[in-house]
Amino acid sequence: MGKLYPVGIQNFEKLRNGGYFYIDKTALVYRLVTTGSYYFLSRPRRFGKSLLVSTLEAYFQGKKELFEGLAVSELEKGWKQYPVIHLDLNAKKFDGPEDLIRLIDRQLLVLEAEYGKVETDETIDDRFVSLIRNMHDRTGERVVILVDEYDKPLLQAIGNEALQNEYRAILKAFYGVLKSMDGYIRFALLTGVTKFGKVSVFSDLNNLFDISMDENYTSICGISEKELLDNFDEDIRALAENNGQTYEEACAKLKENYDGYHFYPGSTGIYNPFSLLNTFMKGRYGSYWFETGTPTYLVELLKSHKYSLYKLAHEKTTAKVLDSIDSASRNPVGVIYQSGYLTIKGFIPEPRIYELGFPNREVEEGFMDFLVPFYTPVEESESGFAIWEFIQDVKAGNVDGFMERLQSFLADCPYEMAKDIELHYQNVLFIVFRLTGLYTQVEYHTSRGRIDMVVQTADYVYVMEFKLDGSAEQALEQIEERQYDLPFAKDRRKVFKIGVNFCSETRNIDRWIVK
Repeated sequence: MGKLYPVGIQNFEKLRNGGYFYIDKTALVYRLVTTGSYYFLSRPRRFGKSLLVSTLEAYFQGKKELFEGLAVSELEKGWKQYPVIHLDLNAKKFDGPEDLIRLIDRQLLVLEAEYGKVETDETIDDRFVSLIRNMHDRTGERVVILVDEYDKPLLQAIGNEALQNEYRAILKAFYGVLKSMDGYIRFALLTGVTKFGKVSVFSDLNNLFDISMDENYTSICGISEKELLDNFDEDIRALAENNGQTYEEACAKLKENYDGYHFYPGSTGIYNPFSLLNTFMKGRYGSYWFETGTPTYLVELLKSHKYSLYKLAHEKTTAKVLDSIDSASRNPVGVIYQSGYLTIKGFIPEPRIYELGFPNREVEEGFMDFLVPFYTPVEESESGFAIWEFIQDVKAGNVDGFMERLQSFLADCPYEMAKDIELHYQNVLFIVFRLTGLYTQVEYHTSRGRIDMVVQTADYVYVMEFKLDGSAEQALEQIEERQYDLPFAKDRRKVFKIGVNFCSETRNIDRWIVK
């Protein structure tokens, strides 16, 4: 019988009892519980945070039998049982504060039924205080508190300042209990996708140790290359055979598609566990992470901040931006990084600047594809097909064909973008050519105000110059004058020089000339 892949299984007990495959992370879990007591971890969605929380729950409940054969069974000699509060804020939709309170209320009720409640308590934070005290008094042990997806309500309210402030006030009071009840608490971990600024939810929790960018815990969620090769050798061989590849080709394809997350400058690359397990289970490569839905708050953020998408591929930022998110922040980069769409590609020690980029092909292609219907009139169901036709024209040397398709991508410029028409052109061109570049070779040389582009296929080279409210003739002249085509003078491929003009009045390409 083959491996049972734990796709979508977030409960450690179910995983172990059900005979599902588990990559042993328990040595890191042991380090976590023996070296500190208050932690915070942010990782992208579908990265195994919930399973980590569930593993900690089983460990603190003293369920020794579940850990047989794992690293911690050699390390842990005591196996003590602690009372555990495990809260999960992962609701599909929070419409208002009452939904958040109801969700916490339901989870507190279960524990209060077992450990008792104080009738005079009115708010959820008062009940939280009483519950911790009761659990401690009843068992004689300090309490373990695990919160999964602590930021879900805040993320859903991005762009709605008033609602976000209401959620923040509730959560701030609730999490503030951890500080006031310190003497009763053995261990606490909060996980989420993002880290909302210290000034907001965690302002009272200055004792919270953030391990999101700690090199000791880089691989606590996700799969490292060593773990991949040690645990999935047979699976890679089966995948290769199923897809007509050699073992080496399959390894390279897995790396290109799913590796490349760096949560610390210079750290080893981490593979997306959800995509990897799905690939092995189904025997084919796919955009599995994207099939589970990309949050629309990201697009709202990009648009409302008038963000130039070109920067996605060349973003430089500071630790301060990566480290926290605030509703007041005018910079969407922190959210994009923490959500897993960008990752650390390089680090400049002085002045401590991070260079960011897409982690891998799955993320780049999925994200660009996702953006198409938000920036162009192409419908979501059609976007993959529309881009594919565009690429076919590029590969076939059909200049008029792909320029007409480009016009259709630029048609119906959204009203809110009309004021920033130049940014809109650049964003649409970036999306379309970035997707094209996954199947051909595209280079941009951009300075503020124009995009020069070189697209190369097996048979053709396109040297393109774009003008805004100038003329296609001027654009072509510039290619000639500056000899943009010189690198391809001795090339056997056919070289097209294309001058393109955008007209801000018609909000589209009005002419192009090909030479």
